Amino acid sequence: MLKKIRNGFVCLSVMLLATGCVAPVKQIDLTAFKQSRPKTILVLPPLNDSPDVKATYSMLSQLTYPLSEAGYYVLPVALVDETLKQNGLTSARDMHDIAPAKLQKIFGADAALYVNVKKYGAIYTVLNSAVVVTAEARLVDLRTGDVLWNGSATASSNEEGNNASGGLIGMLVTAAITQIANNITDKGFSVAGVTSQRLLSTNKPNGLLYGPHSPKYGTD
Repeated sequence: MLKKIRNGFVCLSVMLLATGCVAPVKQIDLTAFKQSRPKTILVLPPLNDSPDVKATYSMLSQLTYPLSEAGYYVLPVALVDETLKQNGLTSARDMHDIAPAKLQKIFGADAALYVNVKKYGAIYTVLNSAVVVTAEARLVDLRTGDVLWNGSATASSNEEGNNASGGLIGMLVTAAITQIANNITDKGFSVAGVTSQRLLSTNKPNGLLYGPHSPKYGTD
């Protein structure tokens, strides 16, 4: 009896400790965002901290859709990229270093989205393999240079579930096959799409505010 009571007390203590360790979501200050209320957004090619050279343009191709769904007009990303390249800016780093006021003068957009891809591609461990894409972003008012919003998101191909069977050998074989498939099929492109949706979602704490073309504009 005493043993049962002692075990119950230990379990309760662990539960309370776990509950106490969950950090509350820190709300970011959106005052400048609400005052600025940008209508047109310029998306620059993302910086790439990953070893995969495909990360920049894979991610860039996925960013327009969630911004449009949020209610913003987005300048065509291919046109922006080509315009900057024609003017001698061939790397994403060079493009990010342009002064906000100069970008506003060239493109006439209200704000610019700066994205940094932190992880992109297959990660292989002994018993597992997954394609992971992680990105950070900040929205900057091109008229004032103020940061209006920032966020981060990540997605993994393993979120679909891993039903490996056959014991340890089966898990090793499955991990190896998955790694090869990930490298051949460039699964990073589809995972980057999920990351972009999460990064630029309006329907989450600290997410983007609704844009002027959204029926929910001004309700957040």
